[in-house]
Amino acid sequence: MEMMHSVDIAIVGGGMVGLALAATFKDTELRIAVIENRLPEEQISEQHDSRVSALNRATENLLTHLGVWPDIMRSRSNSYTAMEVWEQDSFARIEFSAENFAQPNLGYIVENQVIQRALYEQVKRQSNVTFFAPTQCASMAIGESEAWLSLECGQALTAKLVVGADGANSWVRKQQDIPLTHWDYGHNAIVANIKTLEAHNSHARQIFTPNGPLAFLPLDQPHLSSIVWSTSPEHAERLMSMSQAEFNKSITAEFDNRLGLCEVVSERHAFPLKMRYARDFISERVALVGDAAHTIHPLAGQGVNLGFMDAACLHQQILSVWKQGKDIGALRHLRKYERWRKAEATKMIAAMQGFKQLFDGKSPPKKLLRGVGIAITNQIPLLKEEIMKQALGLKGDLPELACGNIN
Repeated sequence: MEMMHSVDIAIVGGGMVGLALAATFKDTELRIAVIENRLPEEQISEQHDSRVSALNRATENLLTHLGVWPDIMRSRSNSYTAMEVWEQDSFARIEFSAENFAQPNLGYIVENQVIQRALYEQVKRQSNVTFFAPTQCASMAIGESEAWLSLECGQALTAKLVVGADGANSWVRKQQDIPLTHWDYGHNAIVANIKTLEAHNSHARQIFTPNGPLAFLPLDQPHLSSIVWSTSPEHAERLMSMSQAEFNKSITAEFDNRLGLCEVVSERHAFPLKMRYARDFISERVALVGDAAHTIHPLAGQGVNLGFMDAACLHQQILSVWKQGKDIGALRHLRKYERWRKAEATKMIAAMQGFKQLFDGKSPPKKLLRGVGIAITNQIPLLKEEIMKQALGLKGDLPELACGNIN
């Protein structure tokens, strides 16, 4: 057995949210451990990753505070300046442009590998962080004043607080027997990168079709987009088994030929869409962040923003407790974090659910109602501004690190 390693916070999971949390403590004396099974590659691959995130303004502010934003900007990223949403065979359409809201853009589309890499470079430089990688946790025990973790590499750790940043199938959550509320959206999502004949002009586009929503997110090359296509499991299976030529035809037609011929230039990945919501975001000496606490429909690409805000809120709460010389792992000191994040996650889940239901159903009356509702919304600047603030992440109870030079 190797010697015991003592830390204040053990973060299980070195993905985007786990690393962001470690980075928030860069100017403190808190000792942090990051336990991760697979560290990011040394180099960003030449191929664009088909897994991307739409980062909103609140996340941009957080990553700027953490000192990683310039790094992300120097790598591959693309800001989008407008967004249009429409329904196939209907007059329902709504457009948002950054210009109308006096914003430089509506957000950024960035590959997950680029975000994770930039955060990893930052955290590696922190003298208060120790990486245990590649390895995973073997067992966890919660004691009176600390948690005990043993790792598969034979290392043992004690921590005042263990943070589960280990994704939707969180090991930490399972160890604590925290129940999950979940429902299946009855959809699978297909993600891939698509080359289009016409340039995307840095506009994000989403069409609602009888098969489900299809989003085109503009990447840093003028003709390259990342797609998220949510559709029935049967349809997804058909799309996945198609030849490239057939798939290209299907997606061009489904997207109303909006950007001309489409050509898939990456692997296609499919995964089932589930909404998951942990009954508790905390237990004694344990807190959950990101997908370990909640996963939502990727309709608006907001999942990762929610996770980053978890990290910023947990940081704020831990810091305030620590500065008062109190125990950062005590359940009563984590309550505020849980209330804060549950309120935000529930709002987002409800909004996604409402949005999805609004576009479900092919009956003519429902379609007409949708068309009218969207057309009216499109005409009312104040209403659009509310929707936009929500999408930019400038509404709601924001942590300090997410505020900042917001105009």
